[in-house]
Amino acid sequence: MARDKGPDFATPVRRVLIALMALVLIALFLFWRIDSPRAERMRIAIIDRVVPSFEWALAPVTQVSEMIGGFRSYARIYEQNEELRRELQKMQAWKEAAVQLEQENSKLMALNNVRIDPALTSVTGMVMVDSGSAFRQSVLLNVGTDDGIVEGWATMDGLGLVGRISGVGKRTSRVVLLTDPSSRIPVSVQPSGERALLTGDNTQLPFLDFIETPDNVRPGDRVVTSGDGGVFPPGLLAGQVVQGSDGRMRLRMAADYGRLEFLRVLRSHPAETVVDSGAVITPGNLGFIGPQMPTSPVEAAATSDPLATGTE
Repeated sequence: MARDKGPDFATPVRRVLIALMALVLIALFLFWRIDSPRAERMRIAIIDRVVPSFEWALAPVTQVSEMIGGFRSYARIYEQNEELRRELQKMQAWKEAAVQLEQENSKLMALNNVRIDPALTSVTGMVMVDSGSAFRQSVLLNVGTDDGIVEGWATMDGLGLVGRISGVGKRTSRVVLLTDPSSRIPVSVQPSGERALLTGDNTQLPFLDFIETPDNVRPGDRVVTSGDGGVFPPGLLAGQVVQGSDGRMRLRMAADYGRLEFLRVLRSHPAETVVDSGAVITPGNLGFIGPQMPTSPVEAAATSDPLATGTE
């Protein structure tokens, strides 16, 4: 059986309060809209009396407004930071490109600063492929017969002699390095002037063979091409003499084999050959002059080895 709760007084009272509040708000609205000097003075008096006492109520609103402004400022800073990150990534890419261009420029400037015979002209090529192996040390250049490249010409980087041209195509050519076992180059050791044969053995320190007077060769001596046998033009820097762990005199090459990117191919022209050797007159020999024999083991080895002269 339902319990009798009695009369409900809350609902009528709530309705009366809501009606009174609505009337007060309407009256306040109408009072605030009255355009009269007296009503204006009354409004100012009410504001001066009521608003200062409600500063505590406005503090949360002020804090919320400041928080909203700070959040908007943080959002703008975050967007600017992301944009700066993207710009920094782009700058990193440009920096890498600039470093690569600077390295290439320094290598090309080093090539231009190489001291060679003014009579020698050159063609600069870029190394495309390093085809070195355990049995062959060589690289490929992007210049060939279309650029006037001839087999047997010497190649240099920005520091020293690298090797010789061995195999030429229309747009490519192969360079056999000084470290290749088939490479044999007549050289001269300075300042003693001793002649030797630079022989590759698949290491970074090719050895000096057939030294005329080994006692005159010391570590640190400068080694240049001698020009014997017409293999290379004389005076091209090859490196310095060092003594290997096996006691043999070897060559620390001036060329930077770890960074072969650009090579200079030297145009060398063969020396004139004497057709009629009988017409040559030398002091002390006015008769028939037979074929000239090699005067040293170096010349004999250079002229007898087809790989040393650049001929296949």
